[in-house]
Amino acid sequence: MPGNKNVFSSMAAWRRGVAQRAVHAGWDWVQRTGAVTARRPGRLRFGAIGEGTKLAFPQGTVFGAPWIRLGAHCIVGEQVTLTAGLMPDLDLGPDPILRVGDGVVLGRGSHIIADTTVTVGDDCYFGPYVYVTSTNHSYDDPHTPIGKQWPRMEPVEIGSGCWVGTGAVILPGARIGRNVVVAAGAVVRGEVPDHAVVAGAPARVVRTWCAERGWEPPLRTPAPVPIPEGVTPEQLLALSELPELSELAGRTELPEVSGRTELPELSGRTELPDREGP
Repeated sequence: MPGNKNVFSSMAAWRRGVAQRAVHAGWDWVQRTGAVTARRPGRLRFGAIGEGTKLAFPQGTVFGAPWIRLGAHCIVGEQVTLTAGLMPDLDLGPDPILRVGDGVVLGRGSHIIADTTVTVGDDCYFGPYVYVTSTNHSYDDPHTPIGKQWPRMEPVEIGSGCWVGTGAVILPGARIGRNVVVAAGAVVRGEVPDHAVVAGAPARVVRTWCAERGWEPPLRTPAPVPIPEGVTPEQLLALSELPELSELAGRTELPEVSGRTELPELSGRTELPDREGP
């Protein structure tokens, strides 16, 4: 009898494994099929959607699509909400309400609520659960429920090249300059100059950059060294196995010698090992 029990347990485990793989394969298919692109917009009819842009499935709430323009090569994560207008099925006129530039990344669960104009510049990166809104509740009348009072609306502008951290909130009337870092959890209102770092609730400028003096206050860590042009994946893989990798910082090239890539002498090692195949 114990032997039969083991057989039944093994069969049940096998069936669960098969079912799990089937569910995962099915969900992968659903995600691929449900993704929105310029060539496969599905039910969404955006005012514009650039080549290479993809909205992951499942999408969040999307309405007012004809007044939303998405640039090229954008990545819009799962459950991202994009709305134009106070509610669906409004005629918002001839001009777009929400403009998103090229190369923008909107992290999972983020919201952009554009009841009036919201503009996001090129190459902006949003972490997960960022909230951008051009509308705020008003409470002028103390006798009327706040949710029933007419809201205040002000345009929002986010300059190109910004990084907006997880959970940040950008409020109506915010005008954020170029290449600005918005720290995670910051609540931004008003104007933020170019090349600044803002943090806190309400957000304040904690670091700025000028051409004469650089960053003020100075950065606490050195700038990362980018990967030199022309370095192959095989070279990077070989480098990752060297404990002396940090000593390569600042090198601009990896010269090839007789078909092999050589490095400056590192603790007695002068060559990267040859590798076959990719």
